[in-house]
Amino acid sequence: MASTRIDTLFGLAAEFESPEAVVAAARAVARAGYRRTDAFSPFPVDGLDEALGAHRTRIPLLVLSGAVFGACMGFFLLWYANVITYPWNVGGKPPNSWPAWIPITFELGVLFASFAAFFGMFALNGLPMPYHPMFNVQEFRRASRDRFFIVIESNDRRFNAEETRQFLEGLNPITVREVPR
Repeated sequence: MASTRIDTLFGLAAEFESPEAVVAAARAVARAGYRRTDAFSPFPVDGLDEALGAHRTRIPLLVLSGAVFGACMGFFLLWYANVITYPWNVGGKPPNSWPAWIPITFELGVLFASFAAFFGMFALNGLPMPYHPMFNVQEFRRASRDRFFIVIESNDRRFNAEETRQFLEGLNPITVREVPR
């Protein structure tokens, strides 16, 4: 019976009235060891992501990989076309005249890096996501005006519905609501 409830529960959301309160609550949530959390606010709150323990992203590695792959592909394409497929003697230069290929190699590196950044960010952010379970919470409509929310997801390893509810209520929120899937 309890597992069925967890399967239908996205998590627990606590509503706060001020940015200071949500940052303090986020620090407490991170100290308590919760990792699958999120925060919502009507404007950027300084220090909120650090308070939640936001981790470093893999985007820089994806962009670097895309740039290296694109540059290698550009260089290989030019080498193959000029050395293997169609070796043409122009002004006595050797077919493998790599200094002339630097601009195209660079541009393909930039092109593939931008593709990796664009599609990597979509994939890592779980986009497109036209619907989020927080929209099921009536009070969440105020998150774009004057309220601040912290959500602890039910797939967190420390999540226990009753203990997590008691923990969130101890942070002095306005309300603590269940977030259905």
